[in-house]
Amino acid sequence: MNRDRKEEGEYMAIINGKEVLAEGQSLLEYLRDQGFDLKRLAVEVNGTIIKRGTYGDYIINEYDRVEIVCFVGGG
Repeated sequence: MNRDRKEEGEYMAIINGKEVLAEGQSLLEYLRDQGFDLKRLAVEVNGTIIKRGTYGDYIINEYDRVEIVCFVGGG
């Protein structure tokens, strides 16, 4: 759920350097909504790596800083 402006009662998180309306989504919901390949990611929230098996347990909070890194294979 990515919208351009903040409405009353909604809050922003910083994800990969962009302000995003997080609205209390779990990290897993956000990643799936955005179409990420969950097997090829590393996710850091506020400087802490989040383990893949716990993405559903982490609820994105206001002012969180989330960095998502996708791994790409190749030669």
